[in-house]
Amino acid sequence: MNASEAEFRHLLGKARDAKHGGRDAWSVQSTGEKVAVALVLNRPDWLASINYTLAEAVERTGPVWLSMVRDVERALCEEPPKELEAGHVNRLD
Repeated sequence: MNASEAEFRHLLGKARDAKHGGRDAWSVQSTGEKVAVALVLNRPDWLASINYTLAEAVERTGPVWLSMVRDVERALCEEPPKELEAGHVNRLD
């Protein structure tokens, strides 16, 4: 695995944690991770809660992670819902 793959997996994991765990999972991340994950999850309210504007968030995230934001967002959208992964499907039949 090269460095960019490792960075992508790291950001994806942090974004996945926050997507499924909400603000509690997001709040324990480092500031840099919080900022990037808030961008991935389109949560300007989370950015505001740590006193970051969108422009500041873009600057803080930096070019490497910023280039991955859309791909991480897309990867999260393509994942099955957590309930399906865990086998918790309510069947009607």
